[in-house]
Amino acid sequence: MNNGGSWLISGGRILDPVSGRDETADIGIEDGVLADPSELRGRPTIINARGCLVTPPFVDIHVHFREPGDEDAENTASGAAAAVRGGFGAVLAMPNTKPPVDTPCRVKEQIRIAERFLPLKILVSACLSIGRKGLQLADLRAMAAAGAAAFTDDGSTVPDSLMYEAARAAAELNLPILDHALDPEIASNGVIHDGSVAARLGLPGIPSQAEVVVVRRDIAVARQTGARVHIQHVSAAESVALVREARRTGTAVTAEATPHHIALTEEAASSGDANFKMNPPIRSERDRREILKGIRDGTISVIATDHAPHTARAKSAGLLKAPFGVIGLETAVGVTYAELVESGLMQPLEWVRRWTTGPAGVAGLPSPCLDAGAAGNLLIINIADPWTVEPARFASRSRNTPFSGRTLHGRPVFLFLEGRMVFGERP
Repeated sequence: MNNGGSWLISGGRILDPVSGRDETADIGIEDGVLADPSELRGRPTIINARGCLVTPPFVDIHVHFREPGDEDAENTASGAAAAVRGGFGAVLAMPNTKPPVDTPCRVKEQIRIAERFLPLKILVSACLSIGRKGLQLADLRAMAAAGAAAFTDDGSTVPDSLMYEAARAAAELNLPILDHALDPEIASNGVIHDGSVAARLGLPGIPSQAEVVVVRRDIAVARQTGARVHIQHVSAAESVALVREARRTGTAVTAEATPHHIALTEEAASSGDANFKMNPPIRSERDRREILKGIRDGTISVIATDHAPHTARAKSAGLLKAPFGVIGLETAVGVTYAELVESGLMQPLEWVRRWTTGPAGVAGLPSPCLDAGAAGNLLIINIADPWTVEPARFASRSRNTPFSGRTLHGRPVFLFLEGRMVFGERP
C-alpha cells in the first residue's frame, strides 16, 4: 500500500460520468488530488493502464456488514476489505444488525467503527421503526443529527401509516428513505419466485405482486409527502413500469437493481442451491429483461449489490430453511460489465454512471468525477484479461455467491482514495 506520492496512469480509457469524457489518455495523481499529467513534479510512479478503464471509484448504497451481532458472517473490517477489492470508494451500510441501528447512540457507534476504515467512506443508515418491528417510528430527527445518511428497515416493509409518518419526517430532514418493497402477507412463507421452478420443486413461492403493491404505495408516499423514496433491489417487470411512469411525471422516486437480478432468473434456483436464494427472489426472464431495459433507459438509475453475507453452515440448510441473501461486492464489477456492456446493452460511460453518480445522488454524496484538482479518487478496471470467480479468495468472511466458477472480464486492479493506493500492487 502506498500513502500518497505522485502517480501517472498511462494509456487507459478515461470515463468521467460528470463531464461525459470518454477518451484514451493519461491522468495523474499528486498530493492527494487528480492532476494534469503535464503538471506532475519529479518522477511519478507509472501504472500502465492499457486495456483498462479508468473511472471514479464505485458507490454501493446497499451493503450488510453484520456488525454487531453476526460477525461470523462478516464484520466491518472484512466488509471494508471486500469493498475496496471490489472497486468501491463509498458504501452505505444497512441497519438490520443485532441490535438494530435504531437510536442516536447506535448511529454514533456505527460511525465510530466506520471511521477506522477511512479513506473508504462507510455511510451509516438508521432504522425507520424502533427495533425494525414496524410498530413505532424511531427518532429520525435525533438519528439524523447523530449522522445517519438515510433511513430504512431493510429486510422488512413498514406498514402504510408508519411509512407516511416516516416520509414526512424524512422530507423535513432532506434525507432519503430506502424501502425493501415486499408485502409480508402476500409474500407469506415463500422462498423463491412464484413460478415454474417453485411449482416443480414443490416450494412456496413469492409472487411478483408482493413487490408491486408496495412499489405503488411508495410512489404515492413520495408524491404526497415530497420525500425522496428509493426502491431497493427491484425484481419485477411491473415495478419497473411503475417507477418509469412516476419518474416521467416528476415524482422523487429512484430505484436500484442488483447484479443477481440483472444476471439470473428463477431457473438458477432449480439446482436447490441456497446461494440462489435472495429476497426479493430472482424471477422470470421477462422480469430480467425489463430490469435491463429500465437500467438502459435510466428508469433504474442505481446498481447496488445488496451484499448479504451468511456462513456456509447457514446456507447449507437448503432453499426452504436457509436465510435469504448473497454477497456481491467482489463480483459486482465483472458481472455487471458482462451483462450490460459486453452484451452491447449500453455504453461503458452509462454503466459507470449507474455505479457512481446515480447512487451518489441518492446518498447525498458529491458526484464522483475525474477533473484535475478533484480528490485523488480513481479506479482502474482491467477489461482485457479474463478472471474466474473463486470464493475461497474473497476478502469477505462469507462465500455465499451465486457466481462461483463464472469467468468474467472487468476486474478492479487498482483503487486510489484521497491519493492513496488502497488496493493494488505497486509497479
